[in-house]
Amino acid sequence: MSKPMKENTPMRVVIAGQGYVGLPLAVRAAEVGHSVVGFDVDDERIKRLAAGESYVDDVSSSALQRVLATGSFHPSSDPRACAGFDVAVIAVPTPLRDGSPDLTYIEDSARTLARYLRPGATVALESTTYPGTTSELVAPLLEEGSGLIAGVDFHLGYSPERIDPGNREWNLVTTPKVVSGINPASLAMVQAFYASVVEKTVPVSDPKVAELAKLLENTFRHVNIALVNELAVYAHDLGIDVWEAIGAASSKPFGYMRFVPGPGVGGHCLPIDPSYLSWRVQRTLGQSFRFVELANDINNHMPDYVVRRLVAALNKRRKAVNGSRILLLGLAYKKNSGDARESPARRVASLLLDMGAEVRAADPHVIEDAHVDSRVGMVALTADQIAAADAVVLLADHDDFDLDLVLEHAPYVLDTRHRLTGPTVESL
Repeated sequence: MSKPMKENTPMRVVIAGQGYVGLPLAVRAAEVGHSVVGFDVDDERIKRLAAGESYVDDVSSSALQRVLATGSFHPSSDPRACAGFDVAVIAVPTPLRDGSPDLTYIEDSARTLARYLRPGATVALESTTYPGTTSELVAPLLEEGSGLIAGVDFHLGYSPERIDPGNREWNLVTTPKVVSGINPASLAMVQAFYASVVEKTVPVSDPKVAELAKLLENTFRHVNIALVNELAVYAHDLGIDVWEAIGAASSKPFGYMRFVPGPGVGGHCLPIDPSYLSWRVQRTLGQSFRFVELANDINNHMPDYVVRRLVAALNKRRKAVNGSRILLLGLAYKKNSGDARESPARRVASLLLDMGAEVRAADPHVIEDAHVDSRVGMVALTADQIAAADAVVLLADHDDFDLDLVLEHAPYVLDTRHRLTGPTVESL
């Protein structure tokens, strides 16, 4: 086994998966001097990266072009480009299929890397998954494909991604990075690599602890968002301003953390990660994780509640949803992000379209339409588009939106983010 590397030692690094997690890590590793291969099986992604075009919010095209120009970053869909790595990171999607974890992308990546795994090399998993994946799934696949032994011939660990797309304060570099290894030598190597690209690492004793920590972070958010979402529904029925109540509660300097309602949860993390924990508990212990299951039910039905509120508002104005023009503001799941994966806007749009509405949407950040219903007409946010709508629904409050223009021209606004006030506005 090799000795722990120094933080400033240039290495040959492979990042498997060039999405919103893998691409920022690949570019950052290249910026600090490592020789990086950004590996992805999506040929179209690789073509765009090779042309210097970023499709990820947290990586500018100019930053991408700089590391391409220096030769420190090489995007490739050819597995042979992975040969000779010192460190490899698996940062691929882990979707749910019929309520169960689909680890196909992790398995495929592990098999590919195993073919090029050398004694002394390090492999780190970043993909969100259930506790035990690193040791029970990834290690055997790497061993089988390489003939080497994890923890003896090569290093292996887990470091959960903590990317928050669009967050200008806490990014890959400034957010503390939890790191782990299957033994002390593996931990030392994993920590040394990440210490070269981030400001602070947080070592833990075992990959299962790191895997659980990631699920705990998002389950905490998921459950608390569900609490205020359900509270918003009942407060409205009781005639109470839930936003004023949240503001008042937030004045307490201890024992309270502010969460706010919204149209639902989206992205890869909140709709999926807690279900990994629930699945593992059920599969291993035969028990139901009731908090997670209840939070899933509440948050999954918030888009339906948004549509019910909109239907009621139109009825008050003697309008039917069928035939009405609805303008949705924001298709991304969160503010200032172009990520529309699992976005509640998708469900809102689908329900309205099925009810006969003519749905238009404005979102300057969503440039890939793979997650957008083809029946939705994409438009720019103009005075004419706003005035032509029977109702405007604010779903993602991007800074780019001219909300004063909305107030000036919209006949009715359902604001799910509590950004607008006025006689034509209702908040969630």
